[in-house]
Amino acid sequence: MRAVVWHGKGDVRVENVPDPRIEAPGDAIVKVTATAICGSDLHLLDGYVPWPAMQPGDILGHEFMGEVVETGAGVTRLKKGDRVVVPFVIACGQCFFCRKSLWSLCDATNRDREKLEALIGHAGAGLFGYSHLYGHYQGGQAEYVRVPHADHGPIRIGRGDLRDDQVLFLSDILPTGWMAAENAGIEPGDTVAVWGCGPVGQMTIRSCWTQGAGRVIAIDRVPERLAMARAHGKAETIDFMAEDVYGRLQEMTQGRGPDRCIDAVGAEAHGLGTVDAVVDKAKALVGLGSDRPHALRQAIQCCRKGGTVSVPGVYIGVLDKFPMGAAFGKGLTIRGGQTHVQRYLRPLLDRIERGEIDPSFVITHRCVLDAAPDAYLTFRDKTDGCIKVFLTP
Repeated sequence: MRAVVWHGKGDVRVENVPDPRIEAPGDAIVKVTATAICGSDLHLLDGYVPWPAMQPGDILGHEFMGEVVETGAGVTRLKKGDRVVVPFVIACGQCFFCRKSLWSLCDATNRDREKLEALIGHAGAGLFGYSHLYGHYQGGQAEYVRVPHADHGPIRIGRGDLRDDQVLFLSDILPTGWMAAENAGIEPGDTVAVWGCGPVGQMTIRSCWTQGAGRVIAIDRVPERLAMARAHGKAETIDFMAEDVYGRLQEMTQGRGPDRCIDAVGAEAHGLGTVDAVVDKAKALVGLGSDRPHALRQAIQCCRKGGTVSVPGVYIGVLDKFPMGAAFGKGLTIRGGQTHVQRYLRPLLDRIERGEIDPSFVITHRCVLDAAPDAYLTFRDKTDGCIKVFLTP
């Protein structure tokens, strides 16, 4: 089969690789009909999750859907021919954490748990296409995928009138945006500031409105992203290249600060021209740092006293110059983590079926799988107005 394969920093290729096969009774094989490139994939492309966590030959991709073509003897909830969306989190459904609906913290599916435990203390769930820290499972930017624990992941799409591009993002960015807003603890009428207007940021903005925000302020520097936030998310916007973010937010909130702040940027924040961002980038370039947390620092600085900072943006390692004094002094609550996708699949599919949201609005580029290497660079470099890439094998 054809698949998008990682070969090193900045080097992804589409190659012929062996077809997946059933390895355990709970497995299913899914023929992929749609997949996508996620901002988290860029952390792999850019070497933020470096070798040996990534190894040449790893298949990328964790946003995918398709048709079940084979099931193991232990699969009872799926059958051949089912159309399914597969969450990026692989969960067993039986462990302590799965029983608490903390699916992304599953204790049973990370085949590399000792590596992640050494890094962060405890290991979370295995993830599709996301390195040898998270189970070295082959990803979904491919023609076929083996889906372990198939009774505790994929959701069937029963309505044939729903297009792939309307439901694909149940696999990651729609639940991630929803959980980001939920973690923010939005109260009716709250002012919410969202750092980052990429795909997750766009879904977060929409989710904030649905969860009761009275005002949403979106922060980015890319004109196309800010325009999408205004058009589809109906947000007020701040271009951080044109305005001082802290000063503008103070002005917009009469000096109190936003009630809730959401960092939808993560490890590769730019913060162009600021001293902390310059230091972060320099340290990352020479291997002395793993993350560029400018957006998170700024969110903590801007959030009102007693507010909440929600962090859906992915961070890799240890953060430099983390403003713990500000977080403590202002009594902030900080919440984050990998998305518990399985918790949100049915409620969000119901909203799509009712026509409350059509997540396809975020797609700007559509191409075949063989075009993925060029599409990765277009997405990373934010050229040609690229916000989200939709791929069809």
